[in-house]
Amino acid sequence: MKILGISAFYHDSAAALVEDGRIVAAAQEERFTRKKHDAGFPENAVRFCLAQGGCTPEGVDFIAFYDKPFLKFERLLETYLTFAPRGFGSFRMAMPIWLREKLFLKDLLATNLKSLGFGKKVADRVLFSEHHLSHAASAFFPSPFEDAVVLTMDGVGEWATTSVAFGHGKDLEVHREIHFPHSIGLLYSAFTYYTGFKVNSGEYKVMGLAPYGEPRFAQQILDHLIDVKPDGSFRLDLDYFDYCTGLTMTNDRFHSLFGAPPRKPEERLTQREMDLAASVQAVTEEVVLRLTRSLATETGKRNLCLAGGVALNCVANGKVLRDGKFDDLWIQPAAGDAGGALGAALAACHLYKGQPRHANGTSDSMAGSYLGPAFEQAECERQLAQCGAKFSVLSDDELVSECARSLADGKALGWFQGRMEFGPRALGGRSILGDARSPSMQSVLNLKVKYRESFRPFAPSVLRERVSDYFDIDHDSPYMLLVADVRETRRRVMSEAEQALFGIEKLNVPRSDIPAVTHVDYSARIQTVHRDTNPRYHALISAFEERTGCAVIVNTSFNVRGEPIVCTPADAFRCFMGTEIEVLAVGNCLLRKEDQDPSLKQNYETAFELD
Repeated sequence: MKILGISAFYHDSAAALVEDGRIVAAAQEERFTRKKHDAGFPENAVRFCLAQGGCTPEGVDFIAFYDKPFLKFERLLETYLTFAPRGFGSFRMAMPIWLREKLFLKDLLATNLKSLGFGKKVADRVLFSEHHLSHAASAFFPSPFEDAVVLTMDGVGEWATTSVAFGHGKDLEVHREIHFPHSIGLLYSAFTYYTGFKVNSGEYKVMGLAPYGEPRFAQQILDHLIDVKPDGSFRLDLDYFDYCTGLTMTNDRFHSLFGAPPRKPEERLTQREMDLAASVQAVTEEVVLRLTRSLATETGKRNLCLAGGVALNCVANGKVLRDGKFDDLWIQPAAGDAGGALGAALAACHLYKGQPRHANGTSDSMAGSYLGPAFEQAECERQLAQCGAKFSVLSDDELVSECARSLADGKALGWFQGRMEFGPRALGGRSILGDARSPSMQSVLNLKVKYRESFRPFAPSVLRERVSDYFDIDHDSPYMLLVADVRETRRRVMSEAEQALFGIEKLNVPRSDIPAVTHVDYSARIQTVHRDTNPRYHALISAFEERTGCAVIVNTSFNVRGEPIVCTPADAFRCFMGTEIEVLAVGNCLLRKEDQDPSLKQNYETAFELD
């Protein structure tokens, strides 16, 4: 049985194909359209999934959508009525598109599907899952666990903002929810907006900025903005927020509480924004830990699954793991709305159709999240030649050896191999790589390659078998969703002058023998690389270790600020020529910047909107 999952019309549209419970393909629409967080109907992602599965439109048994539009419309109407007459401007803007399109979503989906070759009766095959059930299904069904607690946290779905479900075998049931407008995701987004970043995009910047600050506003947040109970349940004081009725996240009362209006995106970051980031991060961690501790005590279950946008907060995830209340933790790599497409398909498979599920207790069924398009060697060569690229074709061993040499020489390497990742993280399929030992690599990659804020940290890719030699963790982290500290033995002793530095001044002080991936608080967002899911990437890091003695490299996504991660060989070449990446490996093709036609150079620094 083939089930196509779809998420669309809010942000991060995606499609996924599941066949008899096996995940065949999944991809976000933004990768094809090159429009960041593309919210449109994912026609390109659907075409890819069908092609990957060798499936015609009429071969699809069901199409599952990731939420229920009538429930969402009910929430909007009730919210506007509750706060009326406030919010009329927002109501006036939202209603036309709902009355024209979203309220009749089944018809809209059918129209789009018919344009892709689905038959006239395609509407009869369309199913709708609830938003948080889709998140929960995306977390539990691919996990290695036969039995688990499933916690989902995000901004808002239809009504739910936080939910608890219990999964066992092929069964999954949501047991309790916290409802809008009370939302830990929206609290975090309010501070994203207030510190001058873009909501639904810049939350990870707040997380990255937090270690530069002190949580001096945390008690203010707990005293005025959110009431958190011992079991982690919470309520927000809506007098400080504008998202129910207005077009912004915060209001004048919020601004008065913290002593200033929101930072404008173009304004310089100050210690105040860093302290605000540290404060909301600390509160979020406290809420998540109270929730997970109470669930462990109440249920006695030993396994925990996480999904929803808040599950991308890898700092909080790392603290949940270290807290030890659960024996094991598994997080859906596409934890945000894109993963809802996969969750809807899996919910339809196991809950609606009752198909069996087989969990092996050790490994998940996400195939390393390498679920997107791949390109044969001949197609890589064809696209590169069409772009005017100059390249050499090497054997597997030669390619790995040359790339390891380039990394050891301090060069930035574009790495385009195998299937594209599903989710927001590059995991060694569409990555820019560097030498973790280099004190300058972090700033070079941020300023000259990614064209983004200098404070943002980079993740280490480390051989799974060597992870505990470098970090205070011995747990799989294949999806870059856990933060752990660099081992004490690898840290550099700081001078008194260095210890006295504040905020962004800390940035360029090397803190360990792998400084490019060591954040200012000695933490790192870890990706463990596994030979069975990505043998070529594992071989590259192994070759780098043989050459340098270091089993860790820098891994960041293959894109510039504001650009979706590259999808095709042509995308990779354009990004290569628009940045200061020095070497590019596409399949078995190796390209060096000095060999390229200078007239092909592009200006990527201003090519995309701020993210």
